[in-house]
Amino acid sequence: MADYLNYEESGVSIDANDVMVDKIKTSVKSTFSPRVIDLHGGFAGLFRMDNDSSFKKNYKKPVMVACTDGVGTKVLLARDMDKYDTVGQDLVAMSVNDMIVMGAEPLFFLDYLGIDKLIPEKIAQMVGGIADACKMANCSLIGGETAEMPDVYRKDDFDMAGFAVGVVEKDQIINGDTVKPGDVILGIASNGIHSNGFSLVRNICFKKAGLKLNDTIAELNGKTLGEVLLEPTRIYVRPIVKALEDFQGKQAVHAMAHITGGGLVGNIPRVLPKNCDAIIDKASWPVLEVFKYLQQLGPVEEQEMFRVFNMGIGYILAVEAEYADAIAANITESGEKVYKIGTIEDGNATVRFK
Repeated sequence: MADYLNYEESGVSIDANDVMVDKIKTSVKSTFSPRVIDLHGGFAGLFRMDNDSSFKKNYKKPVMVACTDGVGTKVLLARDMDKYDTVGQDLVAMSVNDMIVMGAEPLFFLDYLGIDKLIPEKIAQMVGGIADACKMANCSLIGGETAEMPDVYRKDDFDMAGFAVGVVEKDQIINGDTVKPGDVILGIASNGIHSNGFSLVRNICFKKAGLKLNDTIAELNGKTLGEVLLEPTRIYVRPIVKALEDFQGKQAVHAMAHITGGGLVGNIPRVLPKNCDAIIDKASWPVLEVFKYLQQLGPVEEQEMFRVFNMGIGYILAVEAEYADAIAANITESGEKVYKIGTIEDGNATVRFK
């Protein structure tokens, strides 16, 4: 009698996938807005874009906006700590924070998880974090894929990617064209490293200094290194969308930037006209302790720190000077820490520090 092969002996479990789907069902459905069409067993997610009086908001000239991103080598820290929910928030944040830069609001999100072995409880943590983050961003998780690939990923390794789709009215797209000398630059605080620069972080902490994730670090308020490094990326959707709605028609917000890889130095020029510079006062906000610690531990030159990390500012807005205080107050009321970190001057689309 022949020895028959099966899928599970080849490293892929259909039964585990079925268990996983059942475990994440509640988390996924908790993100649905009235525009989601919940089709049982569907091969794709469905999302309504028609005008309907039952919807909170309808669109006159909608422009679709799409983003995709990942979490980078931060997934290695999640693996080593056996903690997977916070990187789920990172995944959503990296796309939706980029999207709102254009003045858009997120509508829905999809995820892709690649993993060596499908452990339902582990995937449920990841998807639970993604779902919670989608609710923070007012978007629906309408689909995803979990791929079990033991021949691609080593034991316990995984990676994740996210895809966000949003909408902005055509006449409300923000692209930096109206930035001008005299504008005020507002910075919204980050809550840590977010999801960029972790190759340098790992080099500093583990390869050079020989630290462990469970080491308690006095300079980091007595928290473990792992706790601090896994702090998830802050999601700025609600305060930014609210501010844009509250100041709609005033042409008060001229440009915005999500401060990701490249820091302030690399991201602000992306939204500057060719004839303008951003003048940033480094003393205008408190640099987070984690950055001071990494810089000293490296050691790393200050210029490199500002080129790699957000240094405590996760998002910026260039705004009309007469509205700067009002916009800062509006965003502060949403629970964010806001600082006046600089101004726009004549120049050639670069960032200058003082």
